Amino acid sequence: MRPTVRLPLRALVVALLLTTSACATNPVTGRRELSLVSEAQEVQMGRDASRGDLQRVGTVANPAAQALVRRIGAQMAAKSERPGLPWEFHVLDDAAVNAFAYPGGFIFVTRGLMTHLNSEAELAEVIGHEIGHVTARHSAAQISQATLAQLGLAGASIFSPQIARYGDLLGTGASLLFLKFGRDDELQADALGFRYSLAQGYDVRESPKVFTTLGRLSGGAGRVPEWQSTHPDPGNRVQRAQQRIAETSAAAFANVRVNRPEYLRLLDGMVFGENPRNGFFDRSRFLHPDLRFQLDFPGGWKTSNQPDAVIAVSADNGAQIQLVPGQGTPTQALQGLLQRQGVTVKQSAQTTVNGIPAVMAAFDAQLEQGVLNGLAMAVRYGEVTYVLLGLTVPQVAAQHGPSIDAALRSFRPLTDPAALNVQPARVQLVTLDQAMTGQQFVQRFPSTVSAEQVYVINGIEAGTSLPRGMLLKRVVGGVGR
Repeated sequence: MRPTVRLPLRALVVALLLTTSACATNPVTGRRELSLVSEAQEVQMGRDASRGDLQRVGTVANPAAQALVRRIGAQMAAKSERPGLPWEFHVLDDAAVNAFAYPGGFIFVTRGLMTHLNSEAELAEVIGHEIGHVTARHSAAQISQATLAQLGLAGASIFSPQIARYGDLLGTGASLLFLKFGRDDELQADALGFRYSLAQGYDVRESPKVFTTLGRLSGGAGRVPEWQSTHPDPGNRVQRAQQRIAETSAAAFANVRVNRPEYLRLLDGMVFGENPRNGFFDRSRFLHPDLRFQLDFPGGWKTSNQPDAVIAVSADNGAQIQLVPGQGTPTQALQGLLQRQGVTVKQSAQTTVNGIPAVMAAFDAQLEQGVLNGLAMAVRYGEVTYVLLGLTVPQVAAQHGPSIDAALRSFRPLTDPAALNVQPARVQLVTLDQAMTGQQFVQRFPSTVSAEQVYVINGIEAGTSLPRGMLLKRVVGGVGR
């Protein structure tokens, strides 16, 4: 959860459903295909979603990294099948190992992905892949084939935009902008990315390394990358990349570039992993150093700290707690929640929680899927109004109700100096002064992450022979260090 955030309303473009069925020529394949989405609609949808992410998550404060991604992307897009789109390229300040494209030409690469790559050539492969999704109109094709039911956001999503985005924690729906691409689309995007990268003079023989890294991450070396969770098996993609390389003439590799040292120097000092300044969990306790508050979630619940919400879900998926910024005074923020259609307030009162004035209300919410029982609390702390909301289905209300009440009332100031002064882990470059193995590297230059993570982010193994003068990454600092 970030220190300053507004709640963007990321509404879907329902008008798309009213568009008359039509056919269009796919810019990549040249084939005629069903299209209910015009190019102007693609651009508007992508622009709206892009603005939401830029506002909600924010970009990395690294001008050189941003410039590199923009340069690679702009050069590829200009030579693609759709050069006239209003292309934008951004590096999000997000620890997830991910890259994604919105329709209309809005491309994002995350900080987490950049710290796991090792050259411009690898980065170009990723950017080219995402451009391929746009040029081949994969999102537009999915939307055209979607049903009306896929636009629905079930359950608790009526209460805030956050639940619409993270509603899958309760088994609810998601917007069309987040539909997963099919295997054929992903493989086509891989092939397009390979072609776009080679056309810009990058050594595509580096491309298998991207998929190898994804496979190693999914094997337990760290958080499973989002880029893999929506993509085909990395092992198969390595083989396909190698096949494309074998089918490329040797002359095509003349004067290609990798730019490994140049790329790595951009990463020196970059935050690695989650940034605890934006809030972090110590078991079930959530602490926010910058906003100087803490609260306790029920033990055993699944928790998630997102840029604009902190969410916890019970193990049986029958209850949820969320904390989000509110608008106006606590009374105004709570009224804005309770005045929604279908909400019946059972009782409300002003109170004090750990010395902080608060307003609380118990309510029922009648939804199409049934009734939810709710408890809401709003407080003003520092310069921010917070809304804490607990929701349960009636069948487990008696079981989870006391835990929700205790969690909401646990909101309090954070005073622990160690938590207030915590700093993120960062990438630090090391130039080898002698030849050594990967294992010797992690022993001589300790990191605050596991040895396996160090191997993965450098694309090496314990037994890899590393020459003198080679640049490598290690990770220093972080929570508890």
